[in-house]
Amino acid sequence: MARHASTGPPASPMNTAPGKIRLIAGRWRGTRLDVPASPGLRPTSDRVRETLFNWLMPWLPGARVLDLFAGSGALGLEALSRGAAAAVLVERDAALAAALRATLARLPGSDGATVVQGDTLDALRKSREAFDIAFVDPPFAAGLWPQVWPLLAPRLAPDALVYVEAPADLDPGVPPDWPLHREGRTREVRYALHRAPAAATAAATLRGVPAAGSRTE
Repeated sequence: MARHASTGPPASPMNTAPGKIRLIAGRWRGTRLDVPASPGLRPTSDRVRETLFNWLMPWLPGARVLDLFAGSGALGLEALSRGAAAAVLVERDAALAAALRATLARLPGSDGATVVQGDTLDALRKSREAFDIAFVDPPFAAGLWPQVWPLLAPRLAPDALVYVEAPADLDPGVPPDWPLHREGRTREVRYALHRAPAAATAAATLRGVPAAGSRTE
């Protein structure tokens, strides 16, 4: 994600001006992505993305990816560049969604990508797909993490990986049976990769119902 809303002073021009970021590796390595002007829009840094995708490398080939709160699309597109088979990028802001579609139109072999323009929670309610990797980095000030988990759980393939980004001092409330795989921190954010159990087990756990054969790692 890229939109880290703030409850503090208005963002500086550096955070709101249009610009570009680059894809780090894979078939689209070095491709510049437009970052339209949008209050609070701040793409996940190159350093964090490089660390994250080093963690994900064994699972990316052929994976189905869900990029919630997509913003610039840097996470979903990086996954596709590195071998994911398909990606759904969900973005509420119409201008950002249009920019994502324009980027995909100029990337060769981007047929596996779909941009969904609309509310992320609604998109999760309507989806019937199962995903191997999900990126969850909502606007920080909106506090949407607890609302995402019960809607995301049924959309996860067994043993899916879930990337979570949150303020460094905030607990995003990841379900307790989604064990931590790897994590890192900067001064501003905590970023973590979790292993989700089978989707049915996760959904039952979030409803407070013990599931048959439930397990943790």
